[in-house]
Formats: sequence, structure tokens, C-alpha cells
Amino acid sequence: MGLSVTGKSHGHGHQPEGLKIKREIGLIGGISIVAGTMIGSGIFMSPQFVLSYVGSPGASLLVWALSGVLSMFAALCYTELGTIISESGGDYIYVLRIYGSLPAFFAALNLIVLSKPFGLAAMSISISEYALVPFFPGCAPPQFVVKCAAAGAILLVATVNCLNVRLAIRVQVVFLVAKVLGLTIIVVGGIVAISQDSRIIMDNLNVETSFVGTGTSLSTFGMAFYQGLWSFAGWYNLNFVTEELKRPEVNLPRAIVIGVSLVTVLYLLVNVSYLSVMTPNELISSNAVAVTWGNKVLGSWGWIMSIAAALSAFGSLNGSLFTGGRIMFVAAREGHLVRNIVGLKQNLTNLTHGIFF
Repeated sequence: MGLSVTGKSHGHGHQPEGLKIKREIGLIGGISIVAGTMIGSGIFMSPQFVLSYVGSPGASLLVWALSGVLSMFAALCYTELGTIISESGGDYIYVLRIYGSLPAFFAALNLIVLSKPFGLAAMSISISEYALVPFFPGCAPPQFVVKCAAAGAILLVATVNCLNVRLAIRVQVVFLVAKVLGLTIIVVGGIVAISQDSRIIMDNLNVETSFVGTGTSLSTFGMAFYQGLWSFAGWYNLNFVTEELKRPEVNLPRAIVIGVSLVTVLYLLVNVSYLSVMTPNELISSNAVAVTWGNKVLGSWGWIMSIAAALSAFGSLNGSLFTGGRIMFVAAREGHLVRNIVGLKQNLTNLTHGIFF
């Protein structure tokens, strides 16, 4: 994993800093982690839910734009934290440095036992479901096959990340390029559809009519923003590997701003493309909007969108597992996890001291 041994004392656990990760992630790698974990299966699934909640194409595009703006504001706040506390570990290390040992222990426990594993499981299932679509036309694949394929995806990504840091980053960059190409196909297809039939502009995207039918309930708009923000999730992952980022004071803000901006623009253009090919009712009734778009525009080649969604989710899986492993590394270094059997008693002593003193 590109680790080097040092002997400095580090953290609240008062233990020697046995391992320190080398800085091997440049600006391109940082962008691939930010944008690559943000672009998952959400953009292939969430647009129909956003539109169904808000009730009109114009309002749905507004929700997507505001979700991007809110994600940028949150990412900029995280950037400031990452430049002030320039340590890996993300949420865990910030809670530790600001609130102390006990809250940090529970933050690490939540991330290691609940949040990250459940997120990885959901991503792997998305990968297998989309990847198996071409092999089971007209029906859903058996759940046993889906789960086996999901387990295989996790095993493959874990193997890649165990072999080498540079290999994992290269995989992340390659799959980011694949994601952007897949979304670009959708964008170009929408441009072609609009150029062939200008009535689409009048029906779905005209400013005067696109907001007709917009709901006014705060609860429905809240659910729409939830779906939009879920699709933008992942902008925080680079902060989990700050110590591996070259010149983090420069590359961390650059990577986050470029990555979030890229994703926001792509998401807006992709949603415009969806609305240029499908009516709002068709989009809402679709189970997987990108696949429906592919069947209408690409015809017999529509299965390409299923593969694009699978590749997109695979890149998110790789990025999430890559950054999630650093939580355990940093928590062990700080004395909240067992570094070795000999150190178990000392770790428990440190934790007890942090709770009662």
C-alpha cells in the first residue's frame, strides 16, 4: 500500500506512529476520487424520482442545479477542514481533533461497521444488477446470481486496493473516463434528438411551460432534494486520504472544485437529454431512466447504458473502498482499533482513559 515507517508520536492515543502513507495521489487522481465516487448509479436512477416529486421538468432541473450548488458549499467547508487538519481519516479525524476521543471512537465505529460496509454492499448490488441485464433480457436476474456477482465485484476491488495504491488510482481514473464517456453519449444523443425535433423544446424545456404542474409541498421538495443530493454524494471522500495527496493545500481545493463542478454540469446536461427524448410521464414510469433512454435512442444497442451504469457504480465502489480503508488505518494509529495483539491491552487502556478522564 505504499507505506513507510516513522517513529514520531502521533494522536491522542500517545502511541508511536508506526506507519505513514506515502503521498502518491496527484491532482488528476484527486479529481478522479471526487468525481469518480460522486458519479455512481444515482444519475441513472434518481431523475424519475426527482421529477415525480416536484411535478414538472423545469422544477426538476432547478432541483438538480441547487443540489449541485449545495454540494459545492458543503465541499468547500470540507476543504477548509482538510487544509487546517491535514490528516487522513475524514469525519473520524475531524471529530477526534475537535470533540475528543470518545465521540471519535463512536464515529469510527459507525463508519467501519455501518456506513461504509452498507454503502459498499448497495453499490455492489447495483453493479451486478446492471451488468446482468444483457444476460437476462425481459426479466430480472435471479437474486442468487445478483448476490454472487456483487460479492465478486467487492472481492475484485478489494484485491486491486490490496495490491498497490497506484494501481487503485489508475483504476479510478480509467473508470472516471468511462463514466464521462457514458454520460457524454447521453448528452450527445439529447442534442441530436433536439436538432431533429424542435417540438421537444416547446413541450418539455420551454421556460413558459416547463414549470406547469409544479408541486408546492415542502415535503415533496424535500424528498426531491434528498434524491438529488444522494446522487451528488461522494464529494467528501478525498478528505479521507489527505495524507496521500501531493501538496494537499493546493490540490485538495482544486480537486474538489473541479470534480464537483464537472459532475454538476454533466448531471444537468444528462437530465436535459432525458427530457429531450422522453415525456415526463415516460420518465416517471421508468424503472431505470438511462436504460429506457438507451432503448429509445440506441435501439438494439440500448444495453450499452446498462453496462455504462455498471461501470459507473464500479468506479464508485473502488473509490469508496479505497478511502474507507484509511479510516481503519487512522483509527488504529490513534489507538481506537487494535494495531496488533500485543497492543490490545494498551488500546483498551487508552480508550478507557479517554472515556473517564
